[in-house]
Amino acid sequence: MATRTRLSRAEQDAKLEALHERLTEAVSGLVSGEDWKRAIEFAARFRSRSFNNTLLIYVQHYAAFSKGRVPEPMPTYVAGFKQWLSMGRNVLKGQSGYQILAPVTARFASATPEVEDSWRRLARGERPAWGETVRSKLVGLRPAYVFDISQTEGEPIPETTRPTLLQGQAPEGLWDGLAAQVTARGFELRLVSNAQAIGGANGLTDYGSHEVSVRTDMDDAAQVKTLAHELGHVMLHGPDNNDAVMHRGIAEVEAESVALMVGAAHGLATDDYTIPYVASWASSVPGKTPVEVVQSTAERVRGAAATILDQLETTKVGDGTPPGLDRDALAQARSTRRRSPDVGPGSDARSSSAATVEAVAL
Repeated sequence: MATRTRLSRAEQDAKLEALHERLTEAVSGLVSGEDWKRAIEFAARFRSRSFNNTLLIYVQHYAAFSKGRVPEPMPTYVAGFKQWLSMGRNVLKGQSGYQILAPVTARFASATPEVEDSWRRLARGERPAWGETVRSKLVGLRPAYVFDISQTEGEPIPETTRPTLLQGQAPEGLWDGLAAQVTARGFELRLVSNAQAIGGANGLTDYGSHEVSVRTDMDDAAQVKTLAHELGHVMLHGPDNNDAVMHRGIAEVEAESVALMVGAAHGLATDDYTIPYVASWASSVPGKTPVEVVQSTAERVRGAAATILDQLETTKVGDGTPPGLDRDALAQARSTRRRSPDVGPGSDARSSSAATVEAVAL
């Protein structure tokens, strides 16, 4: 087993800077609608991770494929070094992990939690005073490492059911599940006979009357895609969303991307999704760089789609977590132990925390 090497603050900062540069380059590469679609489709298969980390995994895995280190251009399941060990699998000798951004959290305590300035940071091992409330807060970022299953060997992982659909067919239960989420958010769902009834559109969300309309003269798959699109509007684009109000193009990209991600997670074909030229709408927001716009848009899309998917009892494709891996249980077990300092390349300990803190990674 490799020897742990403690990183200096300067070394860690250098690693983070290099990781941010790689991420910025990857985001800048999303310049066309097709590039964006591919990124969203990939994110649907890795929706348990932030969009930033999804991109980082994608570009590093493809680079490994280009060098002949992995057999396929697309990753399937990723986990940390010790997470793979917990499933009876070992990282192959000579394989390098994929760096992702993981949050550094600290515990804070307060006797008056309703007062924002009253929270104090607890030192490592320090216990709160009697009557104090404790919560964790994000205080920074650090590099962490994950490995694709193709970089490991050992016990087979459980097989999962995958959705199979015929052309024009909708996944069983998807319409009802989406409709329930629309009505749960206070909107009435209206079914209209054709596009003329709603101004030539496939669907329409009216924030004033709190109505969502979907035309029914389409095949089942098109109807559920449209309903997912409108649910994206309901969740993301109310009157209080200034970006959506000022830039309708961004709102449409986000809603269509939510529908694309929900559809892709169910095995629906995405050939008929139309995404505008990304560089044009991303550069239309004053005060923000195109990279900032793309990152914030992509994370909103991922967050909304993940919320929708979590509430659906339908059969979906995997989310990038190896079947059988209980990340929550591992995170809980890890939180009860004293966390070791950040460690350098070559150490197995560096990988173990990658997925346990991913839920709040940026």
